[in-house]
Amino acid sequence: MLKQVRQAAMLLIVLSILTGIIYPLAITGLAQAMFPWQANGSLIYRAGRPVASLLIGQPFTDPKYFWSRPSATSPIGYNAASSAGSNLGPTNPDLAAAVQERITALRKADPGNDAPIPVDLVTCSASGLDPHISPAAAECQIVRVAKARAVEISTVRELVARHTEGRTLGLLGEPRVNVVELNLELDCPRY
Repeated sequence: MLKQVRQAAMLLIVLSILTGIIYPLAITGLAQAMFPWQANGSLIYRAGRPVASLLIGQPFTDPKYFWSRPSATSPIGYNAASSAGSNLGPTNPDLAAAVQERITALRKADPGNDAPIPVDLVTCSASGLDPHISPAAAECQIVRVAKARAVEISTVRELVARHTEGRTLGLLGEPRVNVVELNLELDCPRY
């Protein structure tokens, strides 16, 4: 019996060192060597300071910005430490109320826009952190953003087109617009 306990303890120590120290260090080293930008959070810098991550949305409510998908993280939106979906089903009254509230906010911010509101502007993504919206969701906001910034609609539309990403490898996923990148360019225009 003592022999089995000793073997089990030795195995625990060896596996703990292998899987708890050596493996994480090796993977971290490989990631830093092969993909340093991604391994460090895909951070976007302005004036030498990190201002955002390419992979995590941010809350935008000012009419001069494109609005992201709503975040399901609470109490702070787009908090990567509490990434999760809302898990509210389509018949849940709380979801219906939240969607109606978001529709009202979008209509209030852009009273002349009576176009249908794309679903991704009123529902959260599975992670609650998604920085992307559909091209239709971006199109729905172009006039509001152009008006708020006193910029030509065609200029804003060109920016949206420039920040529209195609399908991954040409066939995975759907076309999407990174709201964080788009809004950063709106603040620091190249047009």
